Amino acid sequence: MTTIAMTITPLTAPRSLDDADAADFLAYGELNRLVCDEAVGLPDLAPDAAQMLPAWHDSTDALQTGFVARSGDRILGMVTVSFAQEAEAHAAEIDLLVPAEHWGHGVEDALLSRAEDEARAQGRRVLQIWSLHRPEEAERMLVPRTGWGRVPAIPLSDLLEERGFTLEQVERNSEFDLRQDPEPLRRALADAQSFAGADYRLVGWMLPTPPELRDGFAAVLARLSTDAPSGEMDFVAEAWDADRVIRREAQFTGAGQTMSVAAVQHVPTGELVAYNELLIGADRGGVTHQFGTLVSREHRGHRLGMIVKCANLIRWREQMPSSPVVSTFNAEENRPMLSINEAIGFVPVSYAGAWQKRI
Repeated sequence: MTTIAMTITPLTAPRSLDDADAADFLAYGELNRLVCDEAVGLPDLAPDAAQMLPAWHDSTDALQTGFVARSGDRILGMVTVSFAQEAEAHAAEIDLLVPAEHWGHGVEDALLSRAEDEARAQGRRVLQIWSLHRPEEAERMLVPRTGWGRVPAIPLSDLLEERGFTLEQVERNSEFDLRQDPEPLRRALADAQSFAGADYRLVGWMLPTPPELRDGFAAVLARLSTDAPSGEMDFVAEAWDADRVIRREAQFTGAGQTMSVAAVQHVPTGELVAYNELLIGADRGGVTHQFGTLVSREHRGHRLGMIVKCANLIRWREQMPSSPVVSTFNAEENRPMLSINEAIGFVPVSYAGAWQKRI
């Protein structure tokens, strides 16, 4: 292996992407898409620079840091590290971005080491990172500690194994074709609502969340960090309130994005007990991303997941008629949610591996 001489410097977030110092952050957005394209042929899995910048400006809930590897004026790769700000948080989430042309020359090792150093400096003792994989068989397949799913070995997974990371979980990335006949969705929604009964009421909105729903929405958003299957990944229980909902939505809308939320309210208590989110960037003809989907544990078994997914997809077709597909990730062991996806027409297009290392 020929090692490239390089310098590694901090990635700075400009006030605006029009500023003179925005070049590196713009390159970050382009590199993010390039790496996703090279890995699985899906560049739209990655947010662009405009979508990511607001989160770098507000560190109330998560602190974002990053580093750029260069040879002269040429960018060889980048690494970013995200730190949840809850008092109990002790994990650092790493995203390693090295294109194929620079892989194998020491760039990935140097950037990963820099990320580990930053995690230690922030007092974190757990490292987490995700790998993307094509839906194909290979000579060497990797099975996570959950025992659910498997992914083909790739250069990134080889590096992570060498560096002491463990594959904890596999997530399936599925897509739904928004151009197909919506009638099956309408039938599935009607059947699910009939099964759920009068104790459950469908509600929905486009961002921003109405003030009277913010507290309830915050409560169900908090459940995603504790109720969703995560294997042995060390995720902290997130603290949510109405103010955090406002901050989160400001980051979305500040980048020109828009989101539709479908939720179910438990009529006897007034609590929101299930939700589904669909998000699209400023380009309304681009890929739609399904963000959170959750049914509170106490209310599972009433087909609420089917209700929120179908209702949101039906409305989304009307709101965003130019978006071709919805992309979503689900843990392979999350059979209830995957069964809903499969029943309404989602198909797998790639996989992600969730890796962890204690330091």
